Amino acid sequence: VQLQASGGGLVQPGGSLKLSCAASGNIFSVNDMGWYRRAPGKQRELVAIITSGSITTYAESVKGRFTVSRDNVKNTVSLQMNSLKPEDTAVYYCNADVLTMTSLSLANVNYWGQGTQVTVSS
Repeated sequence: VQLQASGGGLVQPGGSLKLSCAASGNIFSVNDMGWYRRAPGKQRELVAIITSGSITTYAESVKGRFTVSRDNVKNTVSLQMNSLKPEDTAVYYCNADVLTMTSLSLANVNYWGQGTQVTVSS
């Protein structure tokens, strides 16, 4: 199973970006999907999570500005980021709990995508 993220870049304060992440491979089903970020000199933190039933959880710092969504058919998760601030600058990582077939049985495995850089600066 692989998670492929895209959509990072450089944006001015107040601007918008949309991140996308697609899960592919030996997938039986995908449970929670989400986004984390790691800012320079800080630990990785949760940004947003969405369950397979589309229940969402957001970090307080992004509530009202970021929106997480998913497509259960395509196994994708997106993060629409509006009103971006310099403190949103970080490497963003997608994450997913995937029910996948191993050599012995079905197993729930947590996967990480490669990071994508988001820089908010004037």
